[in-house]
Amino acid sequence: MDSLTLFCTGALLAGGLYWFVCILGPAEQKGKRAVDLSGGSISAEKVQDNYDKYWSFFRRPKEIETAEKVPDFVDTFYNLVTDIYEWGWGQSFHFSPSLPGKSHRDATRLHEEMAVDLIDVKPGDRILDVGCGVGGPMRAIAAHSRANVVGITINEYQVKRARLHNKKAGLDSLCEVVCGNFLEMPFPENSFDGAYSIEATCHAPKLEEVYAEIFRVLKPGSLYVSYEWVTTDKYIGDDAEHVEVIQGIERGDALPGLRSYVDIAETARKVGFEVVKERDLAKPPAEPWWTRLKMGRIAYWRNHILVTVLAAIGVAPKGTVDVHEMLFKTADYLTRGGESGIFTPMHMILCRKPETPKSS
Repeated sequence: MDSLTLFCTGALLAGGLYWFVCILGPAEQKGKRAVDLSGGSISAEKVQDNYDKYWSFFRRPKEIETAEKVPDFVDTFYNLVTDIYEWGWGQSFHFSPSLPGKSHRDATRLHEEMAVDLIDVKPGDRILDVGCGVGGPMRAIAAHSRANVVGITINEYQVKRARLHNKKAGLDSLCEVVCGNFLEMPFPENSFDGAYSIEATCHAPKLEEVYAEIFRVLKPGSLYVSYEWVTTDKYIGDDAEHVEVIQGIERGDALPGLRSYVDIAETARKVGFEVVKERDLAKPPAEPWWTRLKMGRIAYWRNHILVTVLAAIGVAPKGTVDVHEMLFKTADYLTRGGESGIFTPMHMILCRKPETPKSS
C-alpha cells in the first residue's frame, strides 16, 4: 500500500469517527457526547463488574423484592445507563405518545406539562418530583408552571447531572435536587402543595410503600399524579410470549416486577388517597408511544459501532458495550409490549389527599 493510499485510508477513518462522535453522536441537541460516556458514580475500571453484579440480582429474585435490596439494585442500574440514556434519548427518561406534526422533544414536553396541569398548582407552590432522574421533566414543569420543584433520586450521579442541567437552563432557582430513597423521603409531613411521578414508582418493590410516603409529605387537599408502568387487560399470564416480553422489560429496566393496571387505584386508596381520575394515556386516539423505539433501530447500530470503537480504544469504560446491547434488547421487548397492547408505560392515576377532618 503506497503512502497516498495509506494517508487517504487514515483520513477516511478519522473523518468517519469524527462524524460518528461529533455529528451523529448525540440523539438530542442537548444530549451527552459519546466520548463522555461513563459509569456514573462507578469508576471506569469497575463498570464491567457492576454490570455483572446487576445481572446477578436476577439469579436471586427474592432479593430484589425487598426494600433493603432495591436501592442498591436501582442505583447500580442508573449508574450504568444514565449516560447512555442522555446520549441516545435525552434528559427525560420516559416515553410519551407520538403527536402528529410534533417532534419527539415537543411531545415529551407536552406529556410532562400535562402532569403538572393535572395537579393544579400555582406559581410559587412547592411540588415534589418522585424519581426525578437527571431532571428533564422537572425543568419542563418548572418553566411551564413557575412552581418550585423538588426532585428526589436514589442516584448520586443523577443528582450532579440534574444540578448541572438546572444551572445551564437558568432554572436552578426553581429546581432543587435531593439524593435519597423515595421509600424513606427526608421531608416532613404535609410539606408539598402537589406531587408527580413519571414512570418512576415502578422501581419500588411495593407500590404501597412509595404511595404511603407521597401521601405523608403532601399537604391535605393536594393532588398527586403518576404515570405508571403496568400490564394491561390484554396480558395473559399463561401465554409464554407475553411472559417473555414482560420479563424482558423487567430485567432490562431494573424492575422488581411489573404490576397489573388493576392494582394501581386499589393501592392508592389503601394508603388513604381519593382517586380522582384514572386512564391509560397510551390508548387511542393517542398515537403509539413505541414509534420512537422502532425508528431508532438504525441509530442503535450506528451508536453500537461507536460505543464498541470507543471501548476498544479505552475512551468508554469496559462494559459499556454490554450495557448498550442490554438496552437495545430491552427496547425490542418494550416495542413488542406496546404493539401487542399487553404493556403501557403511561397508566395515569390522579389522586387527592383528603382535607384534614374538622375537629368536633
